[in-house]
Amino acid sequence: MKSIAPTLAALVFTFAGLTGTTSAQTVSDAKPVKIVMETTKGTIELELDAAKAPISVANFVSYVKKGFYDGLIFHRVIPGFMAQGGGFTPDMQQKQPDGQIENEAKNGLKNVRGSIAMARTPNPHSASSQFFINLKDNDFLNYPGQDGWGYCVFGKVTKGMETVDAMAAVETGRKGPHGDVPLEPIIIKSAKIAE
Repeated sequence: MKSIAPTLAALVFTFAGLTGTTSAQTVSDAKPVKIVMETTKGTIELELDAAKAPISVANFVSYVKKGFYDGLIFHRVIPGFMAQGGGFTPDMQQKQPDGQIENEAKNGLKNVRGSIAMARTPNPHSASSQFFINLKDNDFLNYPGQDGWGYCVFGKVTKGMETVDAMAAVETGRKGPHGDVPLEPIIIKSAKIAE
């Protein structure tokens, strides 16, 4: 199984397709940020670690505040690995993200089951709107990873991991050039900051 780790890592960033760079503003308040994500498979509650991943959290919160994720799908689901979303519409059209952010993977947070991390291309500093939720402990994605950077964890699922597990149980296949796509779209109905 260890020989497939590079392949799995490659899958995480395959669909990032990002261009341009920008620096996200950091979160001045280091308190955790709570997000409620409603999907067609159920509700996921997230707690984002603004103290350890301020740039990534500010980036994610910016997308949430403008409703960017509403109507997008989890476009890549691999049982025993992760569920990735935040970039594609149900008909597999890529939504244009904002610019790229700095990789904060060296923050001590680990790609353990239930953690949420930034997806990216082979360029370590190419994360933008796409994210993934780890379905198991994926130590090979942790800093320094296989490329000296790894994948930045910026929070965790605090409620609704059964929803993520339900995503992992769906049938997947190819849609055009894309693989591991749920054949029944898993739609993010809304993502909001919890009051």
